[in-house]
Amino acid sequence: MNTPQLVVHRDKELMAQAAAARLITKIVDAQASRGYASIVLTGGRNGNGLLAALASAPARDAVDWAHLDLWWGDERYLPEGDADRNDTQARAALLDAVPLDPARVHPMPASDGPYGADVDAAAEAYAAELAKAAGPENHGPVPAFDVLMLGVGPDTHVASLFPELPAVRETERTVVGVHGAPKPPPTRISLTLPAIRSAREVWLLAAGEDKAQAAAIALSGAGEIQAPAAGARGRSRTLWLLDAAAASQLPRSLYPPASA
Repeated sequence: MNTPQLVVHRDKELMAQAAAARLITKIVDAQASRGYASIVLTGGRNGNGLLAALASAPARDAVDWAHLDLWWGDERYLPEGDADRNDTQARAALLDAVPLDPARVHPMPASDGPYGADVDAAAEAYAAELAKAAGPENHGPVPAFDVLMLGVGPDTHVASLFPELPAVRETERTVVGVHGAPKPPPTRISLTLPAIRSAREVWLLAAGEDKAQAAAIALSGAGEIQAPAAGARGRSRTLWLLDAAAASQLPRSLYPPASA
């Protein structure tokens, strides 16, 4: 298991801008290496803030958008186009403004789609889509994502994996339907921890005082069932991107020696 690395920025705006620049570099490097890149997006204020910062970044056009695969870590099971869906918010923040290949954009199913109210069938369909995209070199049922981004909730949840609920205990499936989430809406689709851990790099985003306790708990040895963020890690790198407020309760032993 790799040790999480921490970067602490002065405020959430600087964090979003720096994370966007970091993501551009990762995408460009991956595309230079193999011709394409694969990224997992996250919703919430920090995920959408990063996308908005990327949209206005001077280096945005360095990305070959037509050779970028986009996936989602979780989704609210709502009708297509609903303002609360992560993919709706991502399109407004960035995706509609760049020349993506629609065939390489993989939103999770909507509640008014072919699976209707059956969120478990919708989750199985997304798992099948991931498996189809995974090549022999990935050695598993999901692609080897270059970067998988996750927002961290005040209760330490990541994606739609909430403390103590069945989804965070899943060890076999890559995507699950979530019922009775404590944060509305209660019905969701989520990648599981095994799918998250298939990524080369996992980035956890946390900004604001309301995330400080969650960051401290997850980085201080908590178990993943009680603190799902503690179980989110990449195969080669796990990176926590924080602002000063979210880092304010970290033990000094964890605080990075320098901040940006």
